[in-house]
Amino acid sequence: MPRVVPAVSRALDILDLFLERPQLSAREVMERLDLPRTTVHELLVTLVERAYLISVPGQPVQYRLGMPLFQLGAAFAGRLDLVREAQGVTRDLAAACNEAVHVAVLDGADVIYLVKVDSTHPVRMVSAVGRRLPANCTAVGKVLLSGLDPAELDAVLAKGDLPGMTAESITDPDVLREHLDRVRADGLAVDCGESDGAMRCVGAAVRDHSGAIIAAMSVSAPIIRWTPQAHVEWAELVRDGAATLSARMGYLGRLR
Repeated sequence: MPRVVPAVSRALDILDLFLERPQLSAREVMERLDLPRTTVHELLVTLVERAYLISVPGQPVQYRLGMPLFQLGAAFAGRLDLVREAQGVTRDLAAACNEAVHVAVLDGADVIYLVKVDSTHPVRMVSAVGRRLPANCTAVGKVLLSGLDPAELDAVLAKGDLPGMTAESITDPDVLREHLDRVRADGLAVDCGESDGAMRCVGAAVRDHSGAIIAAMSVSAPIIRWTPQAHVEWAELVRDGAATLSARMGYLGRLR
């Protein structure tokens, strides 16, 4: 096996510290990594020489991240492709539950489906990539609405009553606001026949490197297969699937 270079590992350990703090002193680096003073000094000098770290003006023993790290991050972000990454994750999730799996994004007050992998059952959900539905009527839509800041949500709900697709659709903005509070708390949304009376869905959020919700993933199944046990199992699967896709989009945290 190739040998890991200790000096490189220690330099990367130093850079990792700045994920939690925007600015650190040499002493703080020593204490957090339990490294000798001489070693830390040499590593910091090297990182500053390459501009991966810069000395804070007026505070020569304080350091912050340099521009090359931003350039590397931007190059990585530019290569991320939500649809491409989602296709593999949705295939794996669909194989695990043998039900339809979707990934959707928000467009105004609607959702647009970007990716779909169907089940192998003869009775299945009728949907298609590119289809647009009212966000308030779907699990993915409610997840996405829950990620809006108050001003953005106000703009979506400003027109009064929302469109409904079934008798179960939430069309009252105030009722939807209360419902979205529960979605935020649970980290999951459920479509209980709100877009199709014969279907049930559970969805979870997909986040980007900043933690912002950029998409939602759902498992959908006919009501005849939507047992309480299946609901619990699919909720965990979609939570895990959304977390996997979030990690591929650069998210370093954990979904609720």
